[in-house]
Amino acid sequence: MDTNVKLQIGELPPRPDVTHWLRSLHYLSADRNHGKWWRDGARVPSLKPWLKHYPDGVPAELSYPRQRLGWLLKQASERYPDRVACHYYHQQLTFTELFTRARKLAAVFVREGLQPGDRVGILLPNLPESLTAHFATWLAGGVVVSLSPLMVAEEVVSMMRATDCRFVVTLDILSPLVCHGDQPPELLILNSMAGRLSQIEKLGYAWMRFQKVGFRSPGSQTRVLWLEQIVKEEFLDYPSVTGNIHAPAFVLPTGGTTGAPKAVTLSHHNLMCQAWQLSHWSRGHHGEEKILAVLPFFHSYGLSASVMTAIATGGTLVMHHRFQPETVIQLIDTHRPSMMLAVPAMLSALNKEMKKNDKFDLTSIKVIMSGGAALPETVAKEFQERSGAVIVEGYGLSEASPTTHAGPLDGTAKPGSIGLPLPDTDAKIVDPDGDGEPLGPGEVGELCVRGPQVMLGYWNNPEATASVIRDEWLHTGDMATYDEDGFFRIVDRIKDLIITSGFNVYPGDVEEVLRGYPGVKDVAVIGVPDEERGEIVKAVLFVESKKDFSKSEFEAFTKEKLAAHKRPRIIEASENDLPRNFLGKVLRRELREGATATKQPSAAPPAEQEHEITVQDT
Repeated sequence: MDTNVKLQIGELPPRPDVTHWLRSLHYLSADRNHGKWWRDGARVPSLKPWLKHYPDGVPAELSYPRQRLGWLLKQASERYPDRVACHYYHQQLTFTELFTRARKLAAVFVREGLQPGDRVGILLPNLPESLTAHFATWLAGGVVVSLSPLMVAEEVVSMMRATDCRFVVTLDILSPLVCHGDQPPELLILNSMAGRLSQIEKLGYAWMRFQKVGFRSPGSQTRVLWLEQIVKEEFLDYPSVTGNIHAPAFVLPTGGTTGAPKAVTLSHHNLMCQAWQLSHWSRGHHGEEKILAVLPFFHSYGLSASVMTAIATGGTLVMHHRFQPETVIQLIDTHRPSMMLAVPAMLSALNKEMKKNDKFDLTSIKVIMSGGAALPETVAKEFQERSGAVIVEGYGLSEASPTTHAGPLDGTAKPGSIGLPLPDTDAKIVDPDGDGEPLGPGEVGELCVRGPQVMLGYWNNPEATASVIRDEWLHTGDMATYDEDGFFRIVDRIKDLIITSGFNVYPGDVEEVLRGYPGVKDVAVIGVPDEERGEIVKAVLFVESKKDFSKSEFEAFTKEKLAAHKRPRIIEASENDLPRNFLGKVLRRELREGATATKQPSAAPPAEQEHEITVQDT
């Protein structure tokens, strides 16, 4: 890797020793006790009113396996060898079959030179191969770098460079994103969806591949292996990998290529603890549950709440590669999942679909946990009436694996509340401008959390880590309050973050791109409330000439430069400057106050993309 290249997420020399920034925070010290603060006598039940409202059978403290994540799939294959681990179209894999595939890919990784701690990029939608790639990486001692299919090529390459990804697992049609720069990965493991699609879908897939790859072979710039061939080969044994449970396991970006993007680093222990917390909170029956898995695995919400929880409990994942209301309803009717993880826009879209066609039976779903944005009570009530499911809200952020709060599933959840802190999770409200002392019930302040699921830090960025983790508390940047019973409620956000259909959009990232459009002197990006998506992105442009400004050309520019969820749906151009304070800082608050939820997007997304809903960062 060229050390002269300026990276977007910290500077990394070739094959860096990234443990120095972790050691500086005492995360890898031999006597590390992170995640055990609740056992040192500091727990004071009187200060944690939520403990009195835990559902029966949910303990306040848990005992966690001191294992790395590969162990989860191994023990599931031993406990439930013949149980179906995942359904996708007409394909199904048992836990034994999934573990065997993961071991074969892990052996190839080791054979090809993967060393413990090396990064493996995974750029896949929700496919069985995504499960194989994640666990193969962990079994081989690698670190998963999450690459979203929603990223543009510059974002993918930036993340690969910043984390020094040597190997990447992806689809043939996505390979141009990986090989976009002048330094493709050393090894590309390719896969295709074509073999499982219907005849019509196969034609569409072939056309898409031709558009993206042309007549070339995918990944022609680097060494390529095909995953389909790897899993058919005889198993080659490889040395068993052991290591620190607090070592990095999963790295995912929290921003784009502009501004100051960061990458969250979660450890094996973080994700293991989160799986245990969620499995105990859901009170599911081991070896019996089915989980509808349409939240993207490239985000910690989909990975933890769907994949890790299912593997930990021997649950079956009913998968699809994207959210389409009509497809999801058919999956529920056919496969009868008992649990569903969602964002509010999903439930809203399903309600609309059921109004058009109510012949499908949704009553198999017993539990729904919704996150990513506030859940309108009317949306929850309508879906509950159709399914009979218990629907609760939760709260989290990528920095916490991601879930810290969830509504109790015993019928005592309070509408509008994000629920109670999970087992072994502490929370407090503090004055963001004060000394960190906790505020009382009913007072509004910044929500701070701590627990074993809180991240190691931001990848190779100790300064950014220290700014949000102070004295073991993760400062969320969200304003919240709690009541006498310990139920928390989000009031507002300190940050200018926009959440659209569960995706986090960072205004600074989008603004930096839009300023590059000819004729734009300055721009401010804000979120506008929207009933279906929670918020939509609005761009307020300060242009040189409104007469010369072309919305259609501007929208074509954003389509080329920005991922779909980042593109402005409302565009307002003016020759007047943006509102500013005396220091010249744009006053977003004034722009937000002038925006209304009744405004329609200037360019609605194509019909086939309207409900492609996934989670980027919660």
